[in-house]
Parts: sequence; C-alpha cells; structure tokens
Amino acid sequence: MTGGPSSLLAGLDPDQLAAVTAPRGPVCVLAGAGTGKTRTIVTRIGYLIHSGHVAAGQVLAVTFTARAAGEMRTRLRAMDIHAAQARTFHAAALRQLRYFWPRVVGDAPWDLLDGKLRLVGQAAHRAGVGTERDTLRDLAGEIEWAKASLIAPEDYPAEVARARRDTPATAELVAKVYAGYESLKTAARLLDFDDLLLHTAAALEEHSEVAEEFRDRYRCFVVDEYQDVTPLQQRVLDAWLGRRDDLTVVGDANQTIYSFAGASPRPLLDFGRRFPEATVVRLERDYRSTPEVVSLANQVISAARDRPAGSRLRLVGQRPKGPDPRFAEFDDEPAEAAAVAGRVKELVDAGTPLSEIAVLYRINAQSEVFEQALAQVDVPYLVRGGERFFARQEVRQAMAAVRTAAVNAPGGGDLPALVRAVLVPLGLTDEPPAGGTARERWESLLALVELAEELASTVPDADLPRYAAELDQRAQAQHPPTVEGVTLASLHAAKGLEWDAVFLVGLVDGTMPIQHADGDDVAIEEERRLLYVGVTRAREHLSLSWSLARTEGGARYRRRSRFLYGLIPENHPAARVAARRSEPPRQAMGRGMNPVRYCRVCGDKLVGTMPIKLGRCESCPAEVDQGLLERLREWRVERSKGLRVPAYVIFTDATLLAIAEQRPADRAALVSISGIGAAKLDKFGDEVLGLVTGAPRSDEV
Repeated sequence: MTGGPSSLLAGLDPDQLAAVTAPRGPVCVLAGAGTGKTRTIVTRIGYLIHSGHVAAGQVLAVTFTARAAGEMRTRLRAMDIHAAQARTFHAAALRQLRYFWPRVVGDAPWDLLDGKLRLVGQAAHRAGVGTERDTLRDLAGEIEWAKASLIAPEDYPAEVARARRDTPATAELVAKVYAGYESLKTAARLLDFDDLLLHTAAALEEHSEVAEEFRDRYRCFVVDEYQDVTPLQQRVLDAWLGRRDDLTVVGDANQTIYSFAGASPRPLLDFGRRFPEATVVRLERDYRSTPEVVSLANQVISAARDRPAGSRLRLVGQRPKGPDPRFAEFDDEPAEAAAVAGRVKELVDAGTPLSEIAVLYRINAQSEVFEQALAQVDVPYLVRGGERFFARQEVRQAMAAVRTAAVNAPGGGDLPALVRAVLVPLGLTDEPPAGGTARERWESLLALVELAEELASTVPDADLPRYAAELDQRAQAQHPPTVEGVTLASLHAAKGLEWDAVFLVGLVDGTMPIQHADGDDVAIEEERRLLYVGVTRAREHLSLSWSLARTEGGARYRRRSRFLYGLIPENHPAARVAARRSEPPRQAMGRGMNPVRYCRVCGDKLVGTMPIKLGRCESCPAEVDQGLLERLREWRVERSKGLRVPAYVIFTDATLLAIAEQRPADRAALVSISGIGAAKLDKFGDEVLGLVTGAPRSDEV
C-alpha cells in the first residue's frame, strides 16, 4: 500500500470514519442493512495494521459464511495485507484444534464427520424413533441447536420446555437420540462441526499453556454478523479473548433471523454492559437501496414490539429517488406467479440483467409455481438454497412411483384420487405436519396432487400414463440453462445478498409469519425481521404480493400478512381489493391494510395483542362459555398428542378463550378471530365449529 494509513480513509462517511479510527479496545459497530459494514470493518483492520497498532499476523477476523470470509480476505489483499486471518468460526477452530490436538489429547487427531445423518439414523433406530430421511434431518437439526446452545442431552427436555420449542419427536426421545449419537461418534473417534468449537474452547479453558500460546499469537479480534452468534460461538470467543478486550464486533439486531438455530442478538445488545468503556458507533446511511425502499424497510421494522434500544437503527437512504414499491393482491397463486413472471420480463426487456432479479419466498415449497411461470415465459432461473422442484428427492421419488403405477394402471378413473393413493406411502397425509422438513416434503407432494387436478380439468380422460408423461415434460422444460438466470430463494438463503429488483411473494398469514410461529410473540417478531431482511435486499425495484387462494378457482379465504398493516397507501388498488374481499363483518379497514378492530362490547378501537385476540377491551365484561372452553382444551390436548406437537401449536390459550367467548357459528366468523389464519381454518375449522355448535351453552344447562 502507498500513501500511508490516511489513504484508507478517503470516501468514508463520518460514522464509518469513527468506527475505522476508534482506538484499540472494545468497539461495537451497529450497522444497518446497506450501510457499508464490510468495507468499514475491513478498513478498520487495515488502518490498525498500517498505523502500527497491531501486526497483521496478530489479527483474527471471523464471520459466519465462507463467502463472507472470502470477501474479507479479498479486500484485505487489495490493501496489501496477507497475514491477517479471515475465517468462519468453524474454519478457525479446526485450524487451531489441529495444531493443539497432540498436546491436548496426545493421540492421532480424530476425523471430521462428513454428515451426521448416518449416525443419527443409528441412534434413532436404537431409541425406537422413525428413521425416515426427513425425520433424521429434523433430529440432526435439534442436535445442532442443542450443542450450539450448550445444552447437554440430559438437560434437553427441560430446556425445550422452557423455550417452547417444537420438536420432531417427544423431548425425551430426542434427548435419547442425542445421547446415542454422541456415544456412537465418540466410539468411532469422530468430530462434528460443533465439536470443533467445543473442543477448541475446552483446550483454551483447561490448558493454560495452550491459551497462553494462542493469545500471544492473536491480539486483535473482529467478529462480523455478531447478532447471529450462538452461546457456543460466544464461549469460543471468550476463550480466545481471556481477560483482554481488543475486540471489534459488527452486527444489526434487526437482522436476527437464526434464533431457531441457537443464534441470539443478546451479546450484541449487551456489549456496552460487558465493556462499559466500549466505543459504540451506529451506521445508518444506506447506500444500497433507494429512499423508497429504505422508507418501507423502516416502516416494517418500526412496527416491531419491544425493540431493544440497541436495535433501533433508522436507515437513511443515500441513493437518488426511485420507483415506489409495488403491492398486488391476486385471486390465487398461479395468477400471482404469472404476474411476477410478466413483470420480470418487463424488467429484463428494459435492461435489468437476469442475475439482478430475485423472487424470494418464506419456504422452499413455494418455488414450484414460480418455476412454472418463469419457464412458461422462457425466463431462465436458478434456485438458491434449495433444489429445483423437480430435482427434490421427494419429487423424484414420487415421479418414479407414478411411472411404476402407470405401467399396470387400468385406463380411466379419478386421476387426482389415483395420484393421491400413489403418494400416500411417500408421506402425503390428510393433515399437514406441524412444520420443519416434513412439512416441506408434504407441500411438495400436495403440489403434485394439485397438478393432477389441473390436468384432469383440462384433459378429461387423462390417466396415470398421461400424468406421468406430463411430469416428465414439465421436468424437462423447467430445467434451467447454465447461463445466468433469475434467482429463486428463500428469505433465509437471501441473507447477505442484494439485487436490483426483488419480488417478495406469498405474503399471507400462515406463511409470513409461518403458521407454527403463531401464538409466540418472540417467534412472530423474528418472522417480522425476516420480512425486513427481504425488503432490504432490493436496491431499486421492490414488489410485494400475495394471493387469496392456493389453487386456481379455490376458495379465497387467505389473509394478507399482518406485517403489511399500514404499509400500503390508502388509495392503492391492492388496498381497495382487499377491502372488498377480505373485510370481516362490522370491521373497518385501517390505513390500506389489515382491519382495524373494535371492541364488540363498547365499540372502542382495540389496541394490543390480547384485546385484538379476544375481540374486546380487557376491561370490558367477558361472557365465557366455560363448558365450551373446557371442551376446547380437551380437544386441543388430544389433537396435540395425535400430531405430536406442543398444545400451543394447535391454538394458544388466548385463542381458545376468544372462541369460547365469541362462539363463532361459521367459518367466516371463526377466521375473523385473530390468530386463526387460512391454514388453521383448513386444518381445524370444522372440528372447532363442531365443538361450538354441537352442545348447549353451559349457562343454559
């Protein structure tokens, strides 16, 4: 590098400059989306090195993805800095463990486990748990969460109950699988990725000479995306630091979206308490997005409840004005997908590169209809963070089963019923699983049945051989070319990326927020942050859409996402469409979005989660049918046992109380109760209405 340290500072805004030039010691950079955090922290490393505050070889920077670590190394090399380490937590731990292993353990290093499903499967079989691939993936995820959260197998049931966590089997069985997996792994002298962190922390905590050598080598630490740190990663960081405080952390609590994997923004938010002398810098100038996109992002996140002070960043757009975000409501998902594909074509024809366009959704199962729509208009696409629909394992298995059944199938028959019968052994049940991998598999299989329904409606004499041929043709036509294409990705997979144009699709309650988050305020707020992440991926063009029915011509009883409340201008066509179609009785629409609700007793506007849930002010008298409430509770217990999910996943106590008070007589009245979306209406509506109408009021007996 030429020109000295001062040449690094050119072009920094005042807040970035304050972060870069802060003295050695604890520094916390609260960096909003698009505020140049990577440039800021890399420049800080360069400034400290070129100013002589620390040697390059004494710097260890860690982040959470190999892509982010690679970008940091590239930028450091551009500053002529080669000795500084920029790695993921796991890569850094692996390097250290390999070096210290002979002194700490004394024998040959254990091998790194290449995928844990085999051992999880053996442990599950011994514990009497199902060994289907989806179940094993969910069990592996639970083990990863427990280890990342520093929870031992014997403590797992109590911690799961405290966290109200949905589990793939009973907590006791999961704990048994977890313990069995650990025993099998140890017996085989293997380590998984979480063991790298556990053993690294233990080596430093329990061997003073190892800790001394390590801390003599590394003097300055930088942690990117600090809001995503897990308790296990924090333990490793604490072991690295010892009693020192030469630490720079960068993060944004508004982008905490991995709590399900054990991540917590608490270390970021509590940084000032731990280090009272810390320098805290806020980056709020957004250089990525237009002011219109930034304004919408601020609206989304400002509606969050109980936002900690350290998360109250308000972005300020620095780019020239751009187009307003688009909102659109559609009758059904095929219409929504067709409209998105048409808009993509318009953008491409106007000069937007395919690689600068993304369609983002909540779960991977939503991709199929958008894959179809893009293929129909000859727009290439790439699926990120998930396989293409026809490349998914469950879809390939289903297609093979259909081909086999088609060989011996007699002509004619009810095609959708025949397809459903073929898919039942593969996991297609009458009731959807509660969530996780099994739910995504179920959604994929259901989409194949709906495809059979579509074929039967257009080709009346279609049979299984005709359907098998249709699947093969669709799979071949939708295979994307190797050239650049529109990105299809889940919101989680989109974290850290950005595009000129972003389409946020399928924004309905039950999907955004996801159904199993309902009734848990913490989980709901994480879903809101996920939407915020999606909005902030867009540089210029942003579209938000939803559909009232899943299938063409289906019943339109879905409701747009509650997170969209107040975002759509009152004079926007989408607001007027929803007012005509979705207005519950005796409720007026709020500013362009979800209905403003009024107390059914006194008529005052309802404010707060519980009053809205109950449909009345908390101070107004209640008329609870205690007999109905008891029947609802007994029914919920039985359903939760049958589905093997916690009772609150079915309905929360507040929702049951609201049903017992309001005694809805039909599906429209039931779905008007806050917390009962389209998915729960489909799954439990008839049963609940039967409980309400099938017995006399307790006060009439």
